[in-house]
Amino acid sequence: MGQPLMNNTSRLPAFEELYQTADELAQPVGVAVAGGDDPTVLEALAIASKRGWIKPIVCGDQSRILKLADEFQIDLAAFTVIDSETPATIAVQQIHAGNAQLLMKGQVATPDLMKAVLNKETGLRTGRVICQMVLMEIPKDRKSFLMTDTGITVSPTLEQKREMLNHLVVIATSLGCSLPKIAIMSATEKVNAALPDTLDAEALTKQAIMASVCAIEGPLSFDLAYAETAGNRKQLDSQVIGQADGMLFPDLLSANLTVKAMMYAADSRFGGMLCGTTAPVVFMSRADDVATRLNSLAYTLKILGSPKS
Repeated sequence: MGQPLMNNTSRLPAFEELYQTADELAQPVGVAVAGGDDPTVLEALAIASKRGWIKPIVCGDQSRILKLADEFQIDLAAFTVIDSETPATIAVQQIHAGNAQLLMKGQVATPDLMKAVLNKETGLRTGRVICQMVLMEIPKDRKSFLMTDTGITVSPTLEQKREMLNHLVVIATSLGCSLPKIAIMSATEKVNAALPDTLDAEALTKQAIMASVCAIEGPLSFDLAYAETAGNRKQLDSQVIGQADGMLFPDLLSANLTVKAMMYAADSRFGGMLCGTTAPVVFMSRADDVATRLNSLAYTLKILGSPKS
């Protein structure tokens, strides 16, 4: 099962490393925020601005934004606040105007943000599949790995999965992983016609064109992708088992349930962004806390500053 073993000592960074990288930016990056009327959004932006990461352009209900800033004693001196009833649309316009290099989801519903992003005339479409890419860190195990698609495409086709696989490789490489190890996720490591996603996994692992840029293994269950002990007990061995840098899930249901279970039940750190757009999009949940918003910013800033593939 899988591909021959290759040496690869590179790994994905911990969020502490991404913070250090962001701290070393030569100049702050313009960030257009869709929906700024939330204290966690404003506080995260204020911290990132003070550290020299960003220049916040906050779009939304100006009166509420100012009220929240006053209530939570958040200094908006470095902010540009744009009053708007359609914050996602206005935030995307800031990208096109050259005022911002990143779009950030704030206190706005995902459908409203995606409507603005996907607009054929004024959005951020590229023709490629758009997916959410979560960077997950488990400090106790000193592991970091990517997970997709955790938020956008409900039931991806095989061709869409191929594009998501490419996104995984590009993002992992941009984060410093020279030969990413990618697990094609399923409920089992065995190909079974009763589980159609395992057939897709088998097809994806046979893409010879990807062999020079990543190691692919699939189908793999989560235990095998994450823990070498699981592979040992099942007497399975490959360069991906227990060492996955990226996990490509069969559908949104499995990906979203897995990532949210880890977010709330595990000692973890995480951040998210959208891939496949003309400008990077800082993208997680409206329920996020300040730390997660900062994680997502540091992660996305790293991708923005990496050479384009």
